[in-house]
Amino acid sequence: MSDPAAGTPTPPPPSPWERERPARTHVTPPRAPLSRERVVEAAFTVLDRQGLDGLSMRQVAGELGVTVSALYAHVSSKDDLLELMYTRLFGGFEMPAPDPERWQEQVRDYARAGRKRLLSHRDMARISMAHVPFTAELLPHVESLLAVFRTAGLPDRIAAEAGDLISTYIDGFVLEEGMWQDRAAQHSGDASSLARPDLGEMAAEMQNYFASLPPGDFPHLRALSGLMVTGSSDERFDIGLEIILRGLASYLPDPDSAAHTAPEAT
Repeated sequence: MSDPAAGTPTPPPPSPWERERPARTHVTPPRAPLSRERVVEAAFTVLDRQGLDGLSMRQVAGELGVTVSALYAHVSSKDDLLELMYTRLFGGFEMPAPDPERWQEQVRDYARAGRKRLLSHRDMARISMAHVPFTAELLPHVESLLAVFRTAGLPDRIAAEAGDLISTYIDGFVLEEGMWQDRAAQHSGDASSLARPDLGEMAAEMQNYFASLPPGDFPHLRALSGLMVTGSSDERFDIGLEIILRGLASYLPDPDSAAHTAPEAT
């Protein structure tokens, strides 16, 4: 059937089942409100994808689908954001009560947990080294670590330096790991990749090179060529940590000397 006036077909009446359908409406899912937590999470996403050099407030805003100005209602600056990211890594971490009989094991656990935290996101060692951990959120962790050293009996001067020494070792070790990781990613042609380098292959190449050096000029490098580099970052980290702990332990008072100098009971 057609409309004789217009000369166009007349649309058919709606079918019974179409007549009962509700009108279709376009529903836009509600956007989660912007918060400091969402800003920090987005910053971690950008950091893991592009590294610290590629992390900017504009990139974070783009990740969230908001304007840059919207971020400043929750963070005051990029430095503030980096500090919040670093602090977030300590969420849920607590040091046990200091035990003078287990102080070295407690420091080992602290150092291994610290390395694991920094490795959880790209370039976190660089962020850690740029921020002094004396914020209100992080001071309790510093206090707990110093308590382990002092309770163990280390002299105050040594205890005061030991916390910074351990933190610097963790940061430096993870920083080196990150540099090798980035080098492997560039070698693979994907600078944004978090692929791990083949440490076993790299170690073998370096060991073979040291072993090939002229013995008259490099006797020690040749002699230690099989031990200079290991294929396990975990093993290297633990050995370095053990060297530090044994050095710290050398400052503990000698219990035999203390017994000999103690006044006699009357």
